[in-house]
Amino acid sequence: MTDEQGKDGAATPFMPSLEDMQHWASVMGRAQQMMLDYALGQANDGNSAAAAMFDPASWLQNPTTQAWAEQSSKMWEQGVAFWTSLATLQPPFAPVDAAEAPKDRRFADPDWTSNPVFALIRQTYGLLSEQLLTTTRQMQGLDENARAKMEFAAKGMAEALSPTNLALTNPEVIRRAVETRGESLLKGLKHMLSDLSRGQLSHVDPDAFEVGVNIATTPGKVIHETDLYQLIHYAPTTKDVFAVPLVIFPPWINRFYILDLNPAKSFVAWAVEQGISVFMVSWKSADASMKDVVWDDYVAAQVDAIDTIRALLDVPAVHTIGYCVAGTTLAATLAMLSAKSEADKVKSVTFFTAQVDFEQAGELKMFVDDSYLSLLQQLSAPGFLDGRYMAATFNSLRGRDLIWNYVVSNYLLGNDYPPFDLLYWNGDTTNLPAKWHRQYLVDLYRDNRLVVPNSLSVCGTPIDLRKIETPAYIQAGREDHIAPLASVWRLMDNLSGPKTFLLAGSGHIAGVVNPPAAGKYQYWTGDNAAATLDAFQASASETKGSWWPHWLGWIAEQDGAKAPAKGSRIPGKGARKAIEDAPGRYVKQR
Repeated sequence: MTDEQGKDGAATPFMPSLEDMQHWASVMGRAQQMMLDYALGQANDGNSAAAAMFDPASWLQNPTTQAWAEQSSKMWEQGVAFWTSLATLQPPFAPVDAAEAPKDRRFADPDWTSNPVFALIRQTYGLLSEQLLTTTRQMQGLDENARAKMEFAAKGMAEALSPTNLALTNPEVIRRAVETRGESLLKGLKHMLSDLSRGQLSHVDPDAFEVGVNIATTPGKVIHETDLYQLIHYAPTTKDVFAVPLVIFPPWINRFYILDLNPAKSFVAWAVEQGISVFMVSWKSADASMKDVVWDDYVAAQVDAIDTIRALLDVPAVHTIGYCVAGTTLAATLAMLSAKSEADKVKSVTFFTAQVDFEQAGELKMFVDDSYLSLLQQLSAPGFLDGRYMAATFNSLRGRDLIWNYVVSNYLLGNDYPPFDLLYWNGDTTNLPAKWHRQYLVDLYRDNRLVVPNSLSVCGTPIDLRKIETPAYIQAGREDHIAPLASVWRLMDNLSGPKTFLLAGSGHIAGVVNPPAAGKYQYWTGDNAAATLDAFQASASETKGSWWPHWLGWIAEQDGAKAPAKGSRIPGKGARKAIEDAPGRYVKQR
């Protein structure tokens, strides 16, 4: 006789055994203890890191948006009520043909199509979320900025309310919990409580990587240091090197080692192997001592790095790379040098996904209104903005992929963290100087003053981007959501020197970090004299693989002269003695 049969052989409802009940009681007890331990730990920590990142309700403070919110709330109440009634419907619905199901990775589990209840939940969610977005787009009386904010909020709400994000409406989560006898739920709870303690969603195991050990390992020395940055000189691996050295300015909102993840992915290691003398700026993560740091300080730091390298190697000029916001600042630096008749210090400039005209800067422009700036001021009271807030902002731009995907995987399914160096870097946040960060958002993103001649001054010098005649290589990502393609293209309109535009496949990170050996993606080159982006794309031809060799050819065209890799070309062997091994202290400071 089985558990499902009575003495007469008739089927009876499944009755859990005593062992099963004891086990699940143990699971619940362990879960309660974990939550109690977490609560006690938070009670003893007056500076809990689990503060709210920002308040989206501040976006909905006018009558029109309030009406939208009320309508949306009623719609979702009706939808949830409908979902809860599905289990009582008789007879059951027929399964949905998998071939007709939408291609959405969230609903890849077969039960979302083969199980009639879950299939109807998925279909209902699709209808409700589409209605929510349609309602938002059709609201009357909104200006462009208000509509963009509402659509962003609506999209975020729809993604958050997906039935895949709830344990009781996700068939994969239910199945995993049964298979593991609740251990997956306990493991997920442990992950969640750990993240709450850190104040940050984890994408990878925080202990899987160590900077300087199995990440950021290209050999070199820190040869110069200020209160704002360290300058790393990488060791040459070729007998001869290009006479003109290269200095890379990474964004200070992230760690520099995105360009030096590991030997197989490292742009730094690859450039060294091509015979380039490579220098890297490693910015210091902000603390209270940097409360008065402004844009001038970053511009002055770029000039200081350029002059330090020129003096060390006794060369008249350097090649430069500016990535993202450091590229924006590099444009201002070049404009200042041009105004002071010192432009010849820079042989060439390469922009990695950088913007100077922020009219079409994308969804990040939603974070520059008065309510957000006021919140930013509160969060930056110590004189710096905790990098976790910025990480949350960037993650929210791709909430489905960078938030809810990991909520399901890490918390609901209790999966092990993947050992992915790129995601480790993404979570390795840096703090930002409060005064400069606000200035950046207001002057550039909100007021778009950088492209207005002489509207801004740096280090006491009015700047005009049109005076920049330095040869420029401008790289953009086709799918970039941080620096949209159309926005990066505007560099072509604002610089006066010879310009080469290259469109890379993928986005803000993978579009840049694409080593030739990987054989991934593609890039497009076209008519650099094209008047518009559309005209450039119409003329462009596609090349499979990495764009790095194309850039190297362009660098060689600027100046192909070589010099022996000896003397001051060896880190620490010239006038600048080694302070410490790469990657240095600053990149490890939190």
